[in-house]
Amino acid sequence: MPGMKRKEAPTPAAKPSKEFAKKLKTSSKPVKPAASPKPHKPVKTENTASKAGKPLNHARSPKSAKPVPKPNADLDEDESDTTEKEDDFYGLSSNEDADGMGDNDSASEADDESANGGVAIPNDEKMKAESKRMKKGASTDHAGNGITTDGKPVKTGTTSAEAHAAQRTLLAQRKANKPNADSIARAKKLWERLRRKSHVEASERKALVTELFDIISGNIQDFVFKHDSVRVVQCALKYANKEQRLQIAEELRGSVRTLAESRYGKFLVAKLVVEGGEKVRDLVIPEFYGHVRRLINHPEAGWILDDIYRQIATPAQKATLLREWYGAEYALFHKSKNGSGRAAHTDEKNVAESAHLEKILEQSPEKRKPLLDYLLHLINQLIQKKLTGYTMLHDALLQYFSVLAPGSSEHTELLNLLKNDSDKDESGDLLKNLAFTKSGSRVVCLALAYGSAKDRKIMLRAYKDHVEMMAWDANAHIVLVSALDVIDDTVLTSKAILLGLLGTDTSNSEQQDKLLGLMTHLTARIPILYPFAGSAKWLVPDSQQHLLAEVHGIREGTSKKDPDTRRKELVRAISAPLLSLIASRAAELLASSFGCQCVTEVLVGSEVASPAARKPALEAVAACVAGDITDEGHIAQSAAAGRMLKTLIQGGKFDPTTKTASPASPPLEFASVLYPHIKQHIARWACSPSSFVVVALLESSSFDESGKREIVSALKKQKGELSEAAGPEPVGLKEKEPARKEARLKGNAGARILLEKIA
Repeated sequence: MPGMKRKEAPTPAAKPSKEFAKKLKTSSKPVKPAASPKPHKPVKTENTASKAGKPLNHARSPKSAKPVPKPNADLDEDESDTTEKEDDFYGLSSNEDADGMGDNDSASEADDESANGGVAIPNDEKMKAESKRMKKGASTDHAGNGITTDGKPVKTGTTSAEAHAAQRTLLAQRKANKPNADSIARAKKLWERLRRKSHVEASERKALVTELFDIISGNIQDFVFKHDSVRVVQCALKYANKEQRLQIAEELRGSVRTLAESRYGKFLVAKLVVEGGEKVRDLVIPEFYGHVRRLINHPEAGWILDDIYRQIATPAQKATLLREWYGAEYALFHKSKNGSGRAAHTDEKNVAESAHLEKILEQSPEKRKPLLDYLLHLINQLIQKKLTGYTMLHDALLQYFSVLAPGSSEHTELLNLLKNDSDKDESGDLLKNLAFTKSGSRVVCLALAYGSAKDRKIMLRAYKDHVEMMAWDANAHIVLVSALDVIDDTVLTSKAILLGLLGTDTSNSEQQDKLLGLMTHLTARIPILYPFAGSAKWLVPDSQQHLLAEVHGIREGTSKKDPDTRRKELVRAISAPLLSLIASRAAELLASSFGCQCVTEVLVGSEVASPAARKPALEAVAACVAGDITDEGHIAQSAAAGRMLKTLIQGGKFDPTTKTASPASPPLEFASVLYPHIKQHIARWACSPSSFVVVALLESSSFDESGKREIVSALKKQKGELSEAAGPEPVGLKEKEPARKEARLKGNAGARILLEKIA
């Protein structure tokens, strides 16, 4: 070691053997050299240890050995073969420590010599070996001192608490040296109070918000780009009034795009457009104009831009943002001549329609190829990055799909793009995300209609684990309906979609509870009842009627199976589980109007089911009408239940073209099943909101004449109550006059008809 006196290495008495050399490598205990019959001359040792820090374990042969010169006693004790300046070591000076070596130091050196076969290790090599040993097995005690593997403590000069305190002090000094450190610290203290909503009174909160705005006003830019202080601004925005929110938006003008790209600042942009009003919205959204392509590909700003596009932007602002997908010219020339940042069109409706790609190509047909290439490249870019959840992407896909000619290379390429997304790794992220938006679901429905039988099966595979979730969604359920309409393999669709919703074991109570939820939900019931009711207006919303009509038109050229045959095959697959559900849970189904519609469609529409299969369900429905109708919650007081019973008695649904009921085949014969349950209260049924049930019994062709005579006889005995329920009959007024019409609306129409029948 520099600055220390080097000791003379003792000369071994004999040449070490190979066995001794091997032991010397693996043992740390002193090993005596093997005795040699012939003494050798002194062997000169190396001045330095090996690179690995191991002691020298061999000597030169006797022929090449040279005597080691004796150290000169006249030389200075501090002299060394290296200097401190050369080794850059100034920790130990020769003047301070060379003369101060004690007996302990000498003893430790002697031990080292004996431990290495009498060969001394230079001090610098001992330091390296000690450091290496500390790295391998050193630890610390509770006071922060080092502990070696043999359990001996090594003093480090400071405790762990002192070291941590020094780190905290240094961190505080660094924070204090940053710009606006005092203001940020004060604002964060106020934020700590404000964010505990339940612990702050309204008056105190108002004062704290005022004080907070005094601090951040004029310095918003310094706060919003730091991960901790941006939360202070979000808190201020939450409790601010309209003027204060507008003030924040004004100060952030020109920095919104940069803030949206920030990992923490993007949440402030989202909160700003949600909490702010129309003025704030019109300040923020134009900041994105001209930068849509870059922002939509950004990992942080992409979701913020799409959320604003989907939830906040007006139709005109949406169109301006979407037009930038069509090319650079639409990103550059989006502002008005006055530079206000709003679209050049003054009519909001015209601006909203300006993003329709079909109209743009009609006006500029020469731009078709470069525009479609640009749009497809941007679509592919997001799909490759797995950023397929953007609503803006789905709108762009629909615009692109709408201008392609069926059968063209571009059309086939897009269908392959959708199909390959599901076929490649069976994840189908694009198809899954498309199904849950309005534009995306339309794209999937059209793709199913245009695709081949193989393409449809591949695309349907992407939804095999998400059928129930899709049935509950306002947009995704129409994808299931379209699949039922266009796929010829009804075995596949009944298993993948219908039985995926109904389940295979309808006797299970948990499965029945799930089915009750599906059948009584406005949207979830549509895929299940569609094979029975088709695209009826009461079932399918008007917004989706046009889409289904378009799918049906495409289906004529792409599907081979007859639509009526397809429908009957689907009904046959799901009739049994639905009839079982009605038989076991009829009372719960009849408690809601949606449940009554379900019972009606299943019992009337299950034409392929045998009478024996429908009988338990019919008896369960008839059993629910028993009892006194004046009791609270009786189904006779429900208009929906009355319509259901009337339809079941008639044996079929009403046909508006023929003005008659179309009887089911085989006939239901529900009248004979129902009458025994209401026979004792037939007069009260005639005066109730479900009076048309009694009218249907008298008009039913399947009900026997003896039962009809009993009803007429019972009604004649209660003619007074029946007349009172029918209401007053105006005399001397024409049929079309308002007074007569109003009087008829006040009375029971079914009771009036019964009075005429028993007269």
